[in-house]
Formats: sequence, C-alpha cells, structure tokens
Amino acid sequence: MSSVVISGDTSGAVTVAAPAVSGTNTLTLLAATATNSVNTLETAKLSTSGTTIDFTGLPAWMKRITVMFNGVSTNGTSFYAVRVRVGGSPVSTNYSGAVGSIYETENIAINSSSSEIPIQAIAPVAGSSMTGVLTLSKMNETGPVWAYSGTMYIPGGAVSLMSYIAGIVTLSGAVDGIQITTTGGANTFDAGTINILYEG
Repeated sequence: MSSVVISGDTSGAVTVAAPAVSGTNTLTLLAATATNSVNTLETAKLSTSGTTIDFTGLPAWMKRITVMFNGVSTNGTSFYAVRVRVGGSPVSTNYSGAVGSIYETENIAINSSSSEIPIQAIAPVAGSSMTGVLTLSKMNETGPVWAYSGTMYIPGGAVSLMSYIAGIVTLSGAVDGIQITTTGGANTFDAGTINILYEG
C-alpha cells in the first residue's frame, strides 16, 4: 500500500480539501511534531510511593487533559487533591469549585477549595482505593481559564462513596503539568496507577 505525505511550512496551515458538493469542505490540521501528538496517552505511573505524583513537560497547545485513577490509595486520611502546574510549579490559588460525595444511606457531604481540586468530601480510610476520571478543559484559545469535572468511586473501608467534582481555575500562563497529591501533602501513596491523556 502506498502512503501520502503532505509537508508544511513552519507557519501557516496545511489544508486538505474534499471535492465540493455544495459550499467549501476544508479540514485544517494542527501543527504537530508526531502523528499522535494532538492526542497523546502518557505512560501510566505507579502511585505506590511518595507524597506527589507529577506529570511534567506537557505541551502548551493542550486544550483538554484527562486524569485517570486506578485503585489509588495512600497510607493516611487526608483528602486527595489535584493541582495544575504552570511554569514548572503546582498552582495553589484561584480554584473555584467543589466536590459532593454520596455515601452510606444517601448521606451527602460537600467540600470546596480555592487552593486545589478536591477529589472527595469525606476523609478516606487509610488504604482505601480510589478509581475514576477527572477532566480539565480549556475555556478559550488564548485565555488562562480551565473548567474541570469528574467522577470518583472509593469502595469499602468504613464507607463507600461516589464523588462528583466541578469547578474552574484561572491561571497565569500555559499549563505544563499535573500534580496529584493529598491536602497538605502529608500522606504517602501506597497502591494503584495514575495516567493522563492530553488533547489539542
């Protein structure tokens, strides 16, 4: 089978035009350095040690980041939290959001934070696992505002709970990483895996 190669300049755009039936049909490709760079799955990281799990060196052209948790736990009872990274450092201001957790017999708890994205509204039991997805989406092409939402499940322990997360964060620059930690950074991860998928 033969292949088709289209080469572009360092500026401008490469346009692939379909035969016009009515009007104009144009597909504009994003600038990319590899075939999968506009939709990239990172290598999963074990969350089995340390107080933070960091994904760094992410590209400025990202418009959506999905953070995935599989059986993640820590050795303590602090709340799980996610922070975006800008300029190589985690951001701990300008979050506006909350998480609501449903547990036991329809009990509901709410936890809000301006310094991070909270993942659950009641403290976990040490060693209890967390599974779910958190998605962050850029609000506009040039602005620094990102919206986030997600769903998490923590089974067993003293209680099982479902968490529903929503909010927004205003940043000072381009996102270049994601940090997963606990409130206060005191607990050590001891099980599970975490990965991210980012898209342009």
